Amino acid sequence: MNRERVEVVEVGLRDGLQMLPIVVPTAEKLRWLSAEQACGVKRFEVASFVPVKNLPQMADAAAVVKASLGISKIHVAALAPNMKGAIAASEAGADIIVMPVSASEAHSSANVRKTPDEMVAEVGRVAMMRRETGLGFRLEAGIATAFGCTLQGAVSEDEVVRLSVAAVEAGADEIGLADTVGYATPGQVRRLFGKVRDAVGDRVNSAHFHDTRGTGLANVVAALDTGIRSFDSSLGGLGGCPFAPGASGNIATEDLVYMLESMGLDTGINLDQLIETQRMLTEILPGQTFFSKMAHAGLPLTYRENSHAA
Repeated sequence: MNRERVEVVEVGLRDGLQMLPIVVPTAEKLRWLSAEQACGVKRFEVASFVPVKNLPQMADAAAVVKASLGISKIHVAALAPNMKGAIAASEAGADIIVMPVSASEAHSSANVRKTPDEMVAEVGRVAMMRRETGLGFRLEAGIATAFGCTLQGAVSEDEVVRLSVAAVEAGADEIGLADTVGYATPGQVRRLFGKVRDAVGDRVNSAHFHDTRGTGLANVVAALDTGIRSFDSSLGGLGGCPFAPGASGNIATEDLVYMLESMGLDTGINLDQLIETQRMLTEILPGQTFFSKMAHAGLPLTYRENSHAA
């Protein structure tokens, strides 16, 4: 029986490393990427094209993207907050460029020093650049702080819908909703994804959840209920946003894969091998705290039976 495929997007090389006080050498980043590719992960967000003074961890963004393209059977995404970053990412060869459009005025100002509408206009300029140059990258608008903000507090769902529609009209191929600070709850996730899907259809196709308050995987199940089939995660649960206080902890890739496979869905990822890769990551980041449940507890004896039951 064919199982439904769900995409797991590894964002640890970007979102996971940007919060750390150390700079990981390029070779070690590529060692991590290669090991995870061998587990079956096919899409990676590998870098941010931002000023080095802001995120020195991303100083080698172009080198990482270029080297990643030499690793077979993967799609390489990079985050770019403006035209300059998008040009650099496209010149490096990124398959996918993700542009952050925060639904929170306060977070948008702190993160990119632009209003949400100015960021939508930036998406439009990048889309126009793509048309004029004939470049083939896909353009995604990530609607950050879609479920709330530690700087602003509540974020209007109508504003999230409005920005999603505006980003599509500006030229974005895909829309992702991001719980940047870990505020989302399952009922909110079902409601907001439903509203955005009603407005832009299948263009909204991915979710980015944090597990800051322990609701990350529950929110994945809620998003699955609305038809979402692509989820960001970070090996070991690393990550967060340096411009949003308290934004810690992406959902752990290995925990996400375990849950999806146990639900009878197909990630294409070898979980035993992925857990070993997370343990390898402790060599790259000695002393770093990881938040994966699976790496600590291990696979239950019933895992393979349950993962193929549906």
